[in-house]
Amino acid sequence: MKFNSIKNALLVSALLAGGTIVPAYAAAPSDTTVVLVHGAFADGSSWERVIPLLQAKGLKVVAVQNPLSSLADDVAATKRVIDAQTGKVVLVGHSWGGTVITEAGNDDKVKALVYVAAFAPNEGEATATQGKDYPVPPGIATLQADKAGYLSLPDASVAANFAQDVSAADARLIAATQGPINGKAFGETTTVAAWKNKPNYYIVAAKDRMIDPNLERAYAAKLHASTTTLATSHVPMVSQPKQVAEVILAAAAR
Repeated sequence: MKFNSIKNALLVSALLAGGTIVPAYAAAPSDTTVVLVHGAFADGSSWERVIPLLQAKGLKVVAVQNPLSSLADDVAATKRVIDAQTGKVVLVGHSWGGTVITEAGNDDKVKALVYVAAFAPNEGEATATQGKDYPVPPGIATLQADKAGYLSLPDASVAANFAQDVSAADARLIAATQGPINGKAFGETTTVAAWKNKPNYYIVAAKDRMIDPNLERAYAAKLHASTTTLATSHVPMVSQPKQVAEVILAAAAR
């Protein structure tokens, strides 16, 4: 697929698109592992502020390193991590990672799903179709592609649209470590919707400029999720890690 057609599909579809409910939680079970799945334009380091907060509560934590080459490849990477765990798993997905956990989370080990400003498609749906009924988020128009069709965000857009509520130094780090994603991945459809059979948690990023916040609210309602709304950019795990960790801990304590 040519980049222009990919970009146009993203723009038309608005690809990357209440009150706050802060969950109470008990001590996390010692047999539970939190598996963190990063999104597009990111890597596993995007969870670096959440991981120590979860470990301090006795949880084992593993951050998946998605190749971002296709939905199938990212799902396979996530399933390998799930398969390696001996106890129950709380599966957490950010942004594009929400599509990945929707496909990968249909596993008996997975006891809960946590969506962090993330896509949550139904089975048979592609990520690129998810935002068609919402305004195009500002960050999407800035996407750039290389000759292989991998999409990335310019540094200025990372600071203005992806992570506008973090320090300038953190924004530079996010830009430097971002993972370009194969644009074709956004057109791949899911075969299952794991959220239909799991307890769900959803964090809405109310100032998101990559996914429309109203689309996130619609996802939370569709999933009948325990919902927390944070006044953050697209990366609440960076700007408000404590609040994100609290939601994950609530899921782990089920």
